[in-house]
Amino acid sequence: MDHPPQPGFRPDGLVAAPAPIPAEHIEQSPQFRALRSDLRGFAFPVTVAFLLWYLLYVLLSCYAHDFMAGTLFGHITTALLLGLLQFASTFAIAAWYAAFAARRLDHRADELRERHTYGQLAAPWEVAE
Repeated sequence: MDHPPQPGFRPDGLVAAPAPIPAEHIEQSPQFRALRSDLRGFAFPVTVAFLLWYLLYVLLSCYAHDFMAGTLFGHITTALLLGLLQFASTFAIAAWYAAFAARRLDHRADELRERHTYGQLAAPWEVAE
């Protein structure tokens, strides 16, 4: 004998996850604010430092021709070395950020996402937790 479906349950035995929490509510949570603060605490100073480093390179190229044309060894000039260091610093900052995010951000972001994710299907015993 077929039974009518129970409210909230699907025929396959799964139930819809709890209702969504509005994004504004998540943004006001202390956990999200701390996460955002930590991200900004890393990103802003590093971005400013890199932009100053890049600006230094551009200004030296424009106004210190003799310095930038100076040969360090062989055919390697100061300009070439500083240009290569621009690339190296870009990759170093990317690696630094990846390590920072893995250590300080990712697990906290995952916890927030799991706490506030909606629209997923869950088994009835998972919803009760």
